[in-house]
Amino acid sequence: MVSTSRHRACTHRRLFLKGLSTLPLALPFASAHAATDRHLAFRHTHTDERLDTLYRNRNGYVEPALRNLNRLFRDFRTGEIARIDPRLYDILHALSVTCGGGTFEIISGYRSPKTNKMLRRTGGGGVAKRSLHMDGKAVDVRLVGCDTARLRDAALALGAGGVGYYPDSDFVHIDTGPVRSWGPKTA
Repeated sequence: MVSTSRHRACTHRRLFLKGLSTLPLALPFASAHAATDRHLAFRHTHTDERLDTLYRNRNGYVEPALRNLNRLFRDFRTGEIARIDPRLYDILHALSVTCGGGTFEIISGYRSPKTNKMLRRTGGGGVAKRSLHMDGKAVDVRLVGCDTARLRDAALALGAGGVGYYPDSDFVHIDTGPVRSWGPKTA
């Protein structure tokens, strides 16, 4: 029989080693937060609008860039614009650094309550009644040059919010809500 103190030491050692195994993916997120200038590039798949912008510098978030991003992330069905949580851009920046990608393709950014209700009725499931898209805290994306399974894995390793994986539609849902995940665990 293993003594209690020895068992506790083994458990702590396993947790420590498990934490170390995620370090290589977590480091780009940490370095992204230490970086002075942060750029992001996007293409909206429904409007074909493109934006390459410096959204954060040593002084903080760049307000004109955030306004341009809010417009790009708008509900393309209704034209409604909402304030997007800037932490979402920080997560995307960390993913871009981690995955070595360039342009994010936006499938869905902000969703008005009207659009969300319509998608719940006609979308065949997968649309939450109280979606974080309606709060400007979620985006469905692809990263050009990066397989969506790899993007999902990198997002999970960040542990910075919700991650949904939709391999049949070839996109990853990223949000600034509680850490959780859904969808297939393997591609």
